[in-house]
Amino acid sequence: MHASTTLRDVIGLDNRPPRLAESTLILIDYQNTYRSGVMALPGADRALAAGARLLERARAAGTRVIHVVNDGGEGTPYDIRAWIGAICDEVAPIDGEEVVVKGFPNAFHQTRLEDVLRQAEAGPDLILAGFMTHMCVTFTAQGAFNLGFRPAVVADTTATRPLTAPSGEVVPAETLQAGSLTTIADLFGVVVATADDLPD
Repeated sequence: MHASTTLRDVIGLDNRPPRLAESTLILIDYQNTYRSGVMALPGADRALAAGARLLERARAAGTRVIHVVNDGGEGTPYDIRAWIGAICDEVAPIDGEEVVVKGFPNAFHQTRLEDVLRQAEAGPDLILAGFMTHMCVTFTAQGAFNLGFRPAVVADTTATRPLTAPSGEVVPAETLQAGSLTTIADLFGVVVATADDLPD
């Protein structure tokens, strides 16, 4: 079996990873809910550690950082008023870093994220990290692409969970992870393995 040509290659899009210092880092849904309880992800701690390393490097490079959190409302696994919905300590915002609250998988949908980027005169290059790969990471990458930004996803900073397919078979988290990253890389953005693949 041979792989098909990606849509990015067909269209002629640039597949070079963005420069860290010239990009905006968007950390998506690094919330406690993904480490315990009903939404716990098998690879959450590993991905969070990779996200923390990326964040440390980004801050040292002077990269603009935006944190995105999902608010599902009081009493839900995404209650940002409670510990369960709070941003994990390892990647908690510091002074000067924006926090954008969303209610949909696409972090640009009915939020102020695009306005924050436009008002800051941010360039088109975005670096995405966070949870969950098949859901909010994928649809935020698509949303960014649709708005003319150039998203890049750092694979080891992301994670997802096993789900039941319509056929009734269980799709392992690793399979869903690979499929999600492949979907992104086909059109919506560049996917790099680790932060080390991003030039300064």
